[in-house]
Amino acid sequence: MVDLTRDEIDDLLREQVVARLGCHLDGLTYVVPVIYAYDGEAVYVASIEGQKVDMMRANPNVCFEVDTYGPEGWRSVIAQGVFEELSQAEKPRALQLLRERFTRNGVAPSRTPETNGRPSVCFRIAFRDVTG
Repeated sequence: MVDLTRDEIDDLLREQVVARLGCHLDGLTYVVPVIYAYDGEAVYVASIEGQKVDMMRANPNVCFEVDTYGPEGWRSVIAQGVFEELSQAEKPRALQLLRERFTRNGVAPSRTPETNGRPSVCFRIAFRDVTG
């Protein structure tokens, strides 16, 4: 695997739909797939309340990973970042980014991605360090 340029990292983050989000608390590491939108600076996720949200509220340091495999082999991006729960005022923009992301990929959900209409927690992962 060859190191990716910054443009290749951005392209991969924009192309993929599902990533893995890793969080850690009290000696337990938890990795879960998430659907996300990338705006060029951070990724946005909508989720229901649960273990990953509880863990990130207690320890906002996370790892975000996305990858693909094709004729050229593996390409992946690994980012160390910080969980930031969005306010009610910020939530509509995040949900709009997620809806636009799905529409571009041929899916137009009628409900919030990942939450199936249940109340959601929206958050962003602000990247501190990104490698690819």
